[in-house]
Amino acid sequence: MAQTRRDEEALASAPIGRLMFKLAVPAVAAQLINMLYNIVDRIYIGHIPQVGQLALTGVGVTFPILMLISAFAAFAGMGGAPLASIRLGAGDRESAEQILGNSLTMLLCTAAVLTLFFSAFKRPILMAFGASNDTIGYALDYISIYLLGTLFVQLALGLNTFISAQGKSLIAMCSVLIGAALNIVLDPLFIFVFDLGVRGAAIATILSQAVSACWVLFFLCSSRSGLRISPANMKPRASVLGKIAGLGVAPFIMQSTESLVTVVLNTGLQTYGGDLYVGSLTIMQSVMQMIVMPIQGITQGTQPIMSYNYGAGNYQRVRSTFKRLLAVTLTATVCAFLAVLLFPRSLALLFNDDPELVALVGRVMPLFFGGIWAFGAQIACQTTFMALGQAKTSLFLALLRKIFLLVPLALVLPRVTGSVMGIYASEPIADLLASATTLTLFLRRRKTLLPTAGAEDS
Repeated sequence: MAQTRRDEEALASAPIGRLMFKLAVPAVAAQLINMLYNIVDRIYIGHIPQVGQLALTGVGVTFPILMLISAFAAFAGMGGAPLASIRLGAGDRESAEQILGNSLTMLLCTAAVLTLFFSAFKRPILMAFGASNDTIGYALDYISIYLLGTLFVQLALGLNTFISAQGKSLIAMCSVLIGAALNIVLDPLFIFVFDLGVRGAAIATILSQAVSACWVLFFLCSSRSGLRISPANMKPRASVLGKIAGLGVAPFIMQSTESLVTVVLNTGLQTYGGDLYVGSLTIMQSVMQMIVMPIQGITQGTQPIMSYNYGAGNYQRVRSTFKRLLAVTLTATVCAFLAVLLFPRSLALLFNDDPELVALVGRVMPLFFGGIWAFGAQIACQTTFMALGQAKTSLFLALLRKIFLLVPLALVLPRVTGSVMGIYASEPIADLLASATTLTLFLRRRKTLLPTAGAEDS
């Protein structure tokens, strides 16, 4: 408990730059490791002899379902964790633990519903998501097994945010590291040695997530955690669940709409191009994960600093943290833009060596990522709104890029241009418009949210 108090005191008093580095590095590492769950699967699957391209495309079609499962984990976890951190900053540990308990109950219920629903309707859903007669078999093989581990995914992803919320980012990183390292070892074993193909990749993934979930649960029930799970706090309380849902709806929509976007893009690419073009999107979404997930690690590591100090009324410290966060995220996205502009074919070769597919990705990747350089501003501002508990604003911004901009553009542009390239062009246009709007909104509201008469910079 003494270490827990020191961690919380550091959130309020340690030099911001050093504290951001301390919290962000393990969080970035955790996101990179977490990314390996899907990326490693796709790399191995894409290199299965003879069928790698079709298998990769088939597994790519399951991506919307995987994103929806992760979105429900974010609904409870990212909805509850900032609230728990704010209550810790205000010195109310009892309320923080009630939030943790109710979030766990929410995760258990959604895991059961998701498993039953997707298991019952997986084939028609996958066909609607862009599968073809050539790829549906691979998609069904993968998702049928993955769904058996939905509970583990919900607990591992949803509860790990409560470890980060305490400023214990190193522990949070370890919970992901254990599962990802196991997944890297098991993937080639099940895929190639046991000759299970895409089914082997799914088995490796759910076994790894199960180990991660056990680690997280063990820690949150131990004396080392500043927030502990207790049966009494798991009893649903309408007021607590309402607050979690109010803040959690924004990250839920951010991730679930990624599923909707993938469906729209997959079906459009299948209509105007075919399996080859759907395969190109699978590769580019994997590269997108390689870019976005480390940035999310930075924001995840920084969010507890802002939430804790906002709860303590130290607004100037929140403002200083935001400025540093914006500089870091913009630098990261500009560097990512340069990488995809200069080395698109090399990135494609990580996932598949089919000459036709690699050539297509090399041609369209610079266009698809044309607005990624501005994304750093959007994610920094949106993270800050989340950290301050601004549920309505976070919800609007979550809807803006994908629902109000990207989906309509992806539907309209190929019709207007008569070309599949209109689908790829919708991504950068949405990125640029959403980033400009988000930054403008934050700059207009920051004086109201964060009065300058707070405490001095630390």
